[in-house]
Amino acid sequence: MSQILWVDDEIDLLQPYIIYLKGKNYEVVTASNGEDALDALAQRVPDIVFLDENMPGMTGLETLQEIKRLRPEVPVVMITKSEEEHIMEQAIGEKIADYLIKPVNPSQILLCLKKHIHQQEIVTEQVQQNYRQEWSDISYMIDTATTIEEWQAIERTLSKWDLELENSAMRPLIEDQRTQANAAFAKWIAKNYESWFSSDGKRPILSTDVMKHAVFPLLDKGEKVLLCVIDNFRYDQWKTIQPLISEFYTIRTEEQYTSILPTATQYARNAIFSGLMPLQIQQMYPQYWVEEGDEESKNQYEKELVQTLLDRYRRRESFNYWKVNESDFCERVIAQLKGVQTPLNVVVLNFIDMLSHSRTESKMMRELANDEAAYRSLTLSWFRHSPTYELLRRAAELGFTLVLTTDHGTTRVKNAVQIVADKNTNTNIRYKVGKALNCNSKNVFTIEQPKRVGLPCPNISSSYAFCTGSDFFAYPNQFNYYAQYYRNTFQHGGISLEEMIIPLVTLTPKG
Repeated sequence: MSQILWVDDEIDLLQPYIIYLKGKNYEVVTASNGEDALDALAQRVPDIVFLDENMPGMTGLETLQEIKRLRPEVPVVMITKSEEEHIMEQAIGEKIADYLIKPVNPSQILLCLKKHIHQQEIVTEQVQQNYRQEWSDISYMIDTATTIEEWQAIERTLSKWDLELENSAMRPLIEDQRTQANAAFAKWIAKNYESWFSSDGKRPILSTDVMKHAVFPLLDKGEKVLLCVIDNFRYDQWKTIQPLISEFYTIRTEEQYTSILPTATQYARNAIFSGLMPLQIQQMYPQYWVEEGDEESKNQYEKELVQTLLDRYRRRESFNYWKVNESDFCERVIAQLKGVQTPLNVVVLNFIDMLSHSRTESKMMRELANDEAAYRSLTLSWFRHSPTYELLRRAAELGFTLVLTTDHGTTRVKNAVQIVADKNTNTNIRYKVGKALNCNSKNVFTIEQPKRVGLPCPNISSSYAFCTGSDFFAYPNQFNYYAQYYRNTFQHGGISLEEMIIPLVTLTPKG
């Protein structure tokens, strides 16, 4: 039974309300002045306080201050005859939950209770009911999807329910449905991926098309563009930070594009900046391609690759390029923005990728981000408190059109599959490239002729193998150790909706 503390110097006149609320299964404790109200609060913690603003002795506002000091977690609804603006502002400043003007009627009181005491359980029940009704529709979408647009719709729908059900007992149901979707998506990719690279193949917007599709048209209109590439950024993470970005930007277009395979930075981000598949980069600009086995950074030539793209399309725009790995450097970028006149400005933000890797290596980070909901929460907390928020806010003030995207997403891996490979095979646990790859899992997608899909061959007999769904590779040597070590970590490089169907958003500054 929920408990109400009602404080009013004319409490005897409120007996009809109290009887009404008791009939609705509420317990009502009353007080006729501020001192008695504080005594009552010292003995019990009500679910809500109704507080009259105009009382003799200790005023309602004075009582409110003491209530917030004594029980800051208890919502307080101020009830007053006065509509003076300064009283409302002072009450709001003291963080009241609601404000009612006398005379109030029982339905207003009941609505207030549902809003401030029962809102979460009402919303949760309604959300769960809505998902139950839509569950079969989503399953049908998954079973019948034949185009990338349909898979994009599935990822949007699943992400929506991931967000809405993240604190619900029905989370296992949406997780099972995502598993079903990823299994079907992997089969669809295996069937269609190679056809995207044939001369007459119809294909979705891929990593190689991002600049031409989203950035060049804005430059052609004379707009000053900030292309912000957040490494390892999933669609659900975009929806998590969208309300914060919407404080200073409005969405012009919200699209999804498809990351190339492997869904790894070396391949996908270089493809964005060059407009070329990895094999083309290796052949046309060998000085800018770093092989899997090389120890140097795989993305140290991004600025140079942007220039090659502009040169090939005979574009004369000057551009700035920043790669942000630390907060101090991000603050320096913010300071530089004011004087920027170049039409194209590219910033790469690596924090979420760093978060993903640190979560794998740190037991504490595993506890902080033990599932997708916690991973999203950390993303939101980072964005709200990091210089990235200030960077985008400042860009909006200076009139930059923002193109926000990523090179690939990430997925939480759960099932280790055994693979045997040459000692020179790469270390990524979602994909392998090398000679004599041998894996007995039926859920692995292999590419025996990499050149057909624009991928380089380190050796003439090299092939690629990709994990699908929530699988990850582990070698027979110390298999159980690595299976345990990587289980429930966030990884990328393979085939899943979260890794491949990723956000591409164009935003216009407000004002």
